[in-house]
Amino acid sequence: MPRLEIINLSHRIISYSEPEKSVLSVIHAHGIDWMHACGAKGRCTTCCMEIVQGMENLSPLNELERKFHEANRLAPNERQACQVHIRSGEVQVKVPKRYQFPHIKYSEDVY
Repeated sequence: MPRLEIINLSHRIISYSEPEKSVLSVIHAHGIDWMHACGAKGRCTTCCMEIVQGMENLSPLNELERKFHEANRLAPNERQACQVHIRSGEVQVKVPKRYQFPHIKYSEDVY
């Protein structure tokens, strides 16, 4: 069963049984605001998440993500939440500072 922990949202944990869903759709289904300027179409990087642990449990990079990595718009440890799926296991992520909403109180970056 996939398990997502959002470290800088007070270690919010989401467990779910639908690994075919994008991480962004799972986050939104659990009532968490997460930026996605292009409407989750993979055309921007605003839904970016920093992978702290569990990169091996994610779906492989798709063509859209590969393009952003090659253009240095995503760091090696970043993925687009609208494009990636947790295949199984645990993944720990953080919301990068550049994409944090002003109306949400983010916790310290302590793991």
